[in-house]
Amino acid sequence: MGIIKVENIRVFAYHGCLQEETKIGSDYRVDLQVEANLQTSSKTDKLIDTVDYVFLNRIIKDEMAIPAQLLETVAKRILNRIFNEDKLVKKATVWVSKLNPPIGGDVEKVTIKMTDKRKK
Repeated sequence: MGIIKVENIRVFAYHGCLQEETKIGSDYRVDLQVEANLQTSSKTDKLIDTVDYVFLNRIIKDEMAIPAQLLETVAKRILNRIFNEDKLVKKATVWVSKLNPPIGGDVEKVTIKMTDKRKK
């Protein structure tokens, strides 16, 4: 097994429980780690034999563009798409962070972390 990380993906999105959040939007950071067998690709040097991080980035941007009240909902959508669209991924962890959240204090970010494994 091997690990591929895509880190510090910055997006602007419209998630939140407050009506203002869904209108004015916020800055977000997403980090992703996937586990897959990278032995074949290490030998063939072919993109088709690995998990394409451009593909992973596109899934994150697509799912972040769909408004949700909870970051957990967005994280689960990201994980579902990864497992549905790339059969090489065995396990994935996603961190979704809302930067400067409107919670009445000087808070850099709020982050949720979600992990899932491929169902047999």
